[in-house]
Amino acid sequence: MKHPKRKSTPPTAWTDTADWYDHLVGEQGSEFQRHVVFPGALRLLAPQPGENILDVACGQGAFCRLLHQHAAKATGVDASPDLIKLARSRNSSLTPHPSPLSPSYHIADARNLAFLPADTFAAAVCILAIQNIDKLPPVFHSISRVLAPAGRLVLVMVHPCFRGPKFASWAWDEQHNTQYRRVDRYLLPRKEPIVTHPGQKTGQYTWTFHRPIHIYVKALRNAGLLIDALEEWPSHKSSTSGPRAAAENAARSEIPLFLALRALKIPPPTAANS
Repeated sequence: MKHPKRKSTPPTAWTDTADWYDHLVGEQGSEFQRHVVFPGALRLLAPQPGENILDVACGQGAFCRLLHQHAAKATGVDASPDLIKLARSRNSSLTPHPSPLSPSYHIADARNLAFLPADTFAAAVCILAIQNIDKLPPVFHSISRVLAPAGRLVLVMVHPCFRGPKFASWAWDEQHNTQYRRVDRYLLPRKEPIVTHPGQKTGQYTWTFHRPIHIYVKALRNAGLLIDALEEWPSHKSSTSGPRAAAENAARSEIPLFLALRALKIPPPTAANS
């Protein structure tokens, strides 16, 4: 009896789109990263001088370089060899260089960080990448293993309530002159292809994985990571002209673009208190 062949799933590492992504993010991050995501992540993370901090799915190292500016020792991991190559090439622009605090980079799957020693990182971040990684449990268990006791994880994602791929969009209410966010699906987890190189029709795409918030909370808890902060960040952009400008700005300020979570590594329960 012949068994049907399993359909292969395209890898989620951004190797095939590295050049496009590097052009989008560049040396210091994309516009949203510079104005909203990085400042918010730094505030939640509160990096201290000399701390060892892990950047999971670091891309070309924009946040690692920002951690270097705060005198932290950043270690970046990413599954894309091309993005890691770009990250390493930018170390030469750091001041001072070379330095013991210069970021180090490793090609690695976020779901398997066994090459890193346990209980060694004061903190970890995963910025705008968790929605592109499947599955969640091995990612959070891997991060939890390398965090020191009471170590903190800052997780930033595109807000799953309002930004579900292909099933959420802006709409205009003519009767009330109001811009609103239409959400057609939320609770059912799913994956969707996201086309890269918009407008160029290259055929290249990557996957994004939609999950409702409770799935993130459960996966973090099961990995011994207890959420102690949750923030929702709107867009920094503003409409300055046109008849709908006021409504557009009101909608932007009320409907968040990003969700940020901070979780702390807690000790496993003992027989006495389990």
